[in-house]
Amino acid sequence: MKFNNLNRMTPYMFLFPAGIVLLFGLLYPIVYMIYASFLEWNPSQLISEAEWVGFRNYTTLFFDPSFRESLGVTLKFAFFVVTIEMFIGVGLALLLDRNIRGLSLLRTIFILPMMIAPIVVGLMWRYMYHPTIGIFNRTLNALGFESIPWLSDPSWSLTSIIIADIWQWTPFIFILSLAALQSLPKSTLEAARIDGATAWQQILYIKIPLMLPVLIVTCLLRLIDAFKVLEVILVMTNGGPGLSTEILALRISRTASEFRELGMAATMSNLLLIVLLVLTLTMFIYNKFNEKRTAKKTLINEDEE
Repeated sequence: MKFNNLNRMTPYMFLFPAGIVLLFGLLYPIVYMIYASFLEWNPSQLISEAEWVGFRNYTTLFFDPSFRESLGVTLKFAFFVVTIEMFIGVGLALLLDRNIRGLSLLRTIFILPMMIAPIVVGLMWRYMYHPTIGIFNRTLNALGFESIPWLSDPSWSLTSIIIADIWQWTPFIFILSLAALQSLPKSTLEAARIDGATAWQQILYIKIPLMLPVLIVTCLLRLIDAFKVLEVILVMTNGGPGLSTEILALRISRTASEFRELGMAATMSNLLLIVLLVLTLTMFIYNKFNEKRTAKKTLINEDEE
């Protein structure tokens, strides 16, 4: 009996160190941040000296036009980058899902942008967008066009940030989409060819539907990451001009470091955390639903056989 009890306890013994790290490394900071959001706290105080203000920080944010503008910029940025990256990434995967000489080298080249540090990406694109010596304006001038104020005009700045993000993270979509394509059952695709399905019909009615579970998870992962972008925008525009590129993560950073309002920064962090939790839970719920649906289809097929 003692040996059986020891066997049952063994997995928990191995999980115990990880549980301790999770408790102090993740749960404690989150609880600390939630508590701080109910305080009027600045860096010159200990948290025990801060004044308790209840939900005042949350109501202040609700009526703060600058916060609403930052939230709007974040939603707009996330929507455009994820939509365009999914379109280009999946399109490239479908285009390169074939036997091409040097394909492995081509894949390596494609994933290089996502391997570069965000600070370096921000600096690189900032110099390329430079109004006088940047390669884009120099090319436009050589072709007879006027220079574009990429980072100094509110109507262009967010577009410039979106282009840089698409360049860096489309490879992430491409790699996962290509892996999903190459794992599709060959028998299904072969049967479609024998039945006379064209290449477009195979893509629309076979490949995309079979890839859909992977594509949805990929889209959600990229969407979660898009809400947390900071370094590239910080280096390229620092949220300017005005608030045209100030996404929520950057506003949180500025509120804590420049405005010295730690309680308000914690409040905004909690709201961002709620958004990310909703997206994460959506991903988990979809995965569970898809697993149950797949298991149900398998049982039906077995019964029919």
